Amino acid sequence: MTSDWTEFAKMDGVVHRLLVPFLLKVVGAFAIWTAGSLVIRWAKRILSTALRSKNVDPTLILYANQTLAFSIRTLAIVAILSLFGIETTSFSAVLAAAGVAIGVAWSGLLSNFAAGIFLIVFRPFKAGDVIHGAGVSGVVREIGLFATLIDNADQQRIFVANHKLFSDNIVNSSSHPWRLASFKIHLSLTAEPDRVIREVTEALASLQGVRPHPPVTGEIVEFHSQGMVLQFKAACIQYDHASVLASGHSLIHSILRSGNHPLPPLATARINP
Repeated sequence: MTSDWTEFAKMDGVVHRLLVPFLLKVVGAFAIWTAGSLVIRWAKRILSTALRSKNVDPTLILYANQTLAFSIRTLAIVAILSLFGIETTSFSAVLAAAGVAIGVAWSGLLSNFAAGIFLIVFRPFKAGDVIHGAGVSGVVREIGLFATLIDNADQQRIFVANHKLFSDNIVNSSSHPWRLASFKIHLSLTAEPDRVIREVTEALASLQGVRPHPPVTGEIVEFHSQGMVLQFKAACIQYDHASVLASGHSLIHSILRSGNHPLPPLATARINP
């Protein structure tokens, strides 16, 4: 009887030494995972609110929340493994090596991804703007995380890598409510520039699409051996710019023909074939 009691006491001691610490570790792991989930929920709420207040694109908010949740869960898993006495140094090294390998393999995509985030955050342009960048001009239709979709004047859709676009100079023609349409005229030295400036300025001011303010301007900008160069500038709405240029050139051509304004030989050959 005494022997049986002794064996039972030994087993009870083993249970207390092994099972109780294990159960405590399980409870601790559950607590860490629950705390991590609560932190994720709390951090995502704060991050989403902060990004929405900055008018950040919803797609970027989604990716930011997913990245944040993945990072916190990874830390929770490492903490749980450490709690159970599992060496996490090698695990961290494997994660780091995998990150480096993925970064090298996807370096191009990651650079486009990073550039896409910067384009969405800093907003040098938005959908609907007319821009010129990376050798492409047209209307922006969509800003993706890897590429930007642009429709050019020939109604061709061009997919421009965000990295190329962000690393180049970007000209946004839609940032202001109006832009200037510029015209140049080559005249002979015997021409009357004041009369030409008056006639062309009045004609451009009455052209459809040209704004009254600021007014149309005209001035002599250059002299050369063949004659002089006059430049005119007319303000117009961005979307009327192309039509104002076309109509303005046609109008100037008619004024030069009907007014018998002397032109340099090169310009005469071009206007009177």
